[in-house]
Amino acid sequence: MAWEWERFMTEQDKAHDEMWGKKENFGFGEKPALVLIDIYYGVLGFKREPLLEQIKTIPGGMGLEGWEAVDRTVELLAAARKHSIPVIHVTKLDKNGIIGWGRKMGKRMSLPEGLKDRASEIVEEVAPIEGEMIIHKAAPSAFQGTVLPFMLRKLGVDTIIACGESTSGCVRATVVDGTTYRYNMGVVAECCFDRTQMSHHVNLFDMHQKYADVIHLPEAIAYFEKVGSNFKQSVSS
Repeated sequence: MAWEWERFMTEQDKAHDEMWGKKENFGFGEKPALVLIDIYYGVLGFKREPLLEQIKTIPGGMGLEGWEAVDRTVELLAAARKHSIPVIHVTKLDKNGIIGWGRKMGKRMSLPEGLKDRASEIVEEVAPIEGEMIIHKAAPSAFQGTVLPFMLRKLGVDTIIACGESTSGCVRATVVDGTTYRYNMGVVAECCFDRTQMSHHVNLFDMHQKYADVIHLPEAIAYFEKVGSNFKQSVSS
């Protein structure tokens, strides 16, 4: 299956990829966790609108492509829950006087009052259920300044399957840090989204070459089906 990132590649890029590009996946382990990154109202809004319409009121909006990724994430999340894969939700920490890294964007990223109060709230479609972990971060990476590394170690996780937004920002930062911690990293292409199409596809390519296996949704679901029993056994033992 061809990848969308190929349409952004120069002829030299294609030749280089043919000679020295990634030829096979790095591979996953036996005990994954699904990490959903920043799927909140602050970038999606309360209604589905095309990007160029949405950014008139939500400067950091993700448009319809964001919502399409949410719909695919619903499928991914259902598979994780069905097969007892640990689910970890990540959102920003912007309460109690915490100064988030995005504050430097200033008024250009300001939100309408009604949305501002719920900016970090995870959208209803993929909202956490009882027993699922919620991580609040004040940096692009879900690893920085949070309990995520300790929780993954406690769960015995060896693989992280990541999705969310933005592909070029918080998803990439988390994936790079996950690789640094020596986790097997996976990124589900259809479940990631960005404000810029080019950034989305180019960063998927770059992560796939260096840090993670970028996979399609059916592959992720099949993987969860294959290894889900590992968590069931550990819970019952």
